[in-house]
Amino acid sequence: MSTMRGIYTTVTDIRRKVFTEVARLSYEGQDYAAEMVKLPYKIIPGEVGTHRNSIFLERAIVSERIRLAMGLPLRPMDEQAPTNAGIENSVIASKYYDPPLINIIKFACSACPPKKVEVTDMCRSCLAHPCKEVCPKDAVRFTPGGRSVIDEDKCIKCGKCVDVCPYHAIVKMERPCAAACGMNAIGSDELGRAKIDYDKCVSCGMCLVNCPFGAIVDKGQIFQLIQSIRQGDKNYAIVAPAFINQFPGLTPGKLKAAMRQLGFIDTLEVAVGADLCTIEEAKDFMREVPEYQPFMATSCCPSWSMMAKKLFPELAQYISMAMTPMVLTARLAKSKLGRDVKITFVGPCAAKKLEASRRTIRSDVDFVLTFEELMGMFEAKGVNFETLEAEPGDDFRHASADGRGFAASGGVAQAVVNAIKQMDPEREVKVASAQGLADCKRLLMMARAGKYNGYLLEGMGCPGGCVGGAGTLADPAKAAAALAKYSAEAPMKHSTESPYEIDLAFLK
Repeated sequence: MSTMRGIYTTVTDIRRKVFTEVARLSYEGQDYAAEMVKLPYKIIPGEVGTHRNSIFLERAIVSERIRLAMGLPLRPMDEQAPTNAGIENSVIASKYYDPPLINIIKFACSACPPKKVEVTDMCRSCLAHPCKEVCPKDAVRFTPGGRSVIDEDKCIKCGKCVDVCPYHAIVKMERPCAAACGMNAIGSDELGRAKIDYDKCVSCGMCLVNCPFGAIVDKGQIFQLIQSIRQGDKNYAIVAPAFINQFPGLTPGKLKAAMRQLGFIDTLEVAVGADLCTIEEAKDFMREVPEYQPFMATSCCPSWSMMAKKLFPELAQYISMAMTPMVLTARLAKSKLGRDVKITFVGPCAAKKLEASRRTIRSDVDFVLTFEELMGMFEAKGVNFETLEAEPGDDFRHASADGRGFAASGGVAQAVVNAIKQMDPEREVKVASAQGLADCKRLLMMARAGKYNGYLLEGMGCPGGCVGGAGTLADPAKAAAALAKYSAEAPMKHSTESPYEIDLAFLK
């Protein structure tokens, strides 16, 4: 997990300002084309650059971030095009998705070197030379003075020398975005800048939150959502349980009032859909494993399921067919409120933007926001969390502790196990879980080898689970602790107590 998560860095500050100004632009409804070109000067004022060598470069990068936040594509670097090129495509009141979702602003990339093991000046030219003794490729040699030197042509970057050096004088350096990518989807272009292989990418967003230069950005729908609100559409927000602890001063009781100030009619809890997903997956497992399939994998994380389908197509049939909590909550809301309402999913996940754009789902979920984008809307509207009054909950807040627990690694599997125990107390369920796509790959490799026959497998694309998603604001460890407390306060303990189970057959 990146050490930058939960730290308010310069990159975080720029991202937040971009979302705030794009939201403000959409709310104010002025001459969008004219006002859009002014935003880089508002976000990066003055005459002297503070973050890079040139203030012009800083503004050029911010210009691209603004375009992406509005759903527009990056401009070509070898052709002239104004900042507001194509803005007419963005000024709509419906979902706007122009692939790819994850983008690299090339002139913001520092062209970090690829993975390399290097001896630093801390080397003491020791007599033992354990670095040489453990090297499997004889890649370590010595200068006449006894200092270690690594032959890069022989080195396989295994890191064994790094682990045994008594002075910690050997370091393994890796491009941060590539290190965070569990799909090995990031390579280099002809100029050494990061390049995404979209055939491998599953849009988890871990690269964008681990780039120290802020060169990787996902596209947004914040501008179009506000257009929908302004034209009078009945917008309802469905909020993932990972929201807890993301907004300092915003308690669960105040969330409804805060969202109403943004223009949402009401706010519903996605943990309700998590309960329904739990019941479905529990029934699937009891029906299918081990009689008809060797194991079953959970379905709620889109990056995990995309990874499985890309790398392990022969195992794809063993992923539960249950709809995700986002989709179940959206369908439940539209069944209760009418198909003409607009549903905005608010959560921690970049990949949900991609999931909501799928043909079978796009009519259920109208917009997707990350928590970071939502904070931009709060700031644009000047919402003061401290002065808000808590409001009582409603029927859509009848979620269980297990449903809320979906947001942390291990929570989905635990919810399903608890549901199975309620339905069949004599049945024992074995569980294996993984967090982060690299670990998820190892989990499925073991499953393919037959190591997890009879098991329920849980995969979470982000380290820590949803609380560590690319669209979160808070430290994942602190968010997980707050989530545990929030879950314990739920009106019900297990998903099987959901009053909405009766709706499941209708929602499919």
